[in-house]
Amino acid sequence: MNNQKQMDKISKFLSFVLRHEPEAVGITLDKEGWTDINILMHAAAVTDHIKIVFDRELLGLVVENNAKKRFEISEDGLRIRAVQGHSTEHVQRDMVPHVPAPLLYHGTAASSIASIMNEGLKPGERHHVHLSASVETAITVGQRHGKPVVLEVNAGQMYHDGFKFYQAENGVWLTDHVPVKYLHVALGRKTEIETNYFNQIYKVPAQVQEKKDAE
Repeated sequence: MNNQKQMDKISKFLSFVLRHEPEAVGITLDKEGWTDINILMHAAAVTDHIKIVFDRELLGLVVENNAKKRFEISEDGLRIRAVQGHSTEHVQRDMVPHVPAPLLYHGTAASSIASIMNEGLKPGERHHVHLSASVETAITVGQRHGKPVVLEVNAGQMYHDGFKFYQAENGVWLTDHVPVKYLHVALGRKTEIETNYFNQIYKVPAQVQEKKDAE
């Protein structure tokens, strides 16, 4: 296995055990998501359905080169954690609220728009809804799920109305829930022809476009 494939495999392993199922390899995470690196490496090597062998140097490269900066090694070099994206009930990070930018963005698939515009953005199995600071990042996120659609979140108004926002160490914005009234499909400054083309390609529900036209 070449080095990049090995690093990708380790990254997926880290996401799985540090965000979702630490018990799958017999490790524990503290409330802030930290676990001992030596214990993690041993668990990865001996667990039957995992059996990934790596040393601290390779682990450090995986953390440093992760494009989304999902992982963090403690200052003393002894522990590692995922900074966001947790679904495991063992992690309940004590994050400090921050004032968000007036607008934040959420990338999703066109097939999800109808339900989102009925129910708002919910965290699902994760602890928080994930929001991006830029349209470009949101598009990248949306592309993972199908035809990307970017939702604009009126974060400034949400904050004014009492909603709390947190920012993870990798820059991802987090909040508990985004009600429908703070959302609209971010079509940008498009001409009528471009907007109609977008609606046709992504099949934006009529009620969503009617809501935007009324704004």
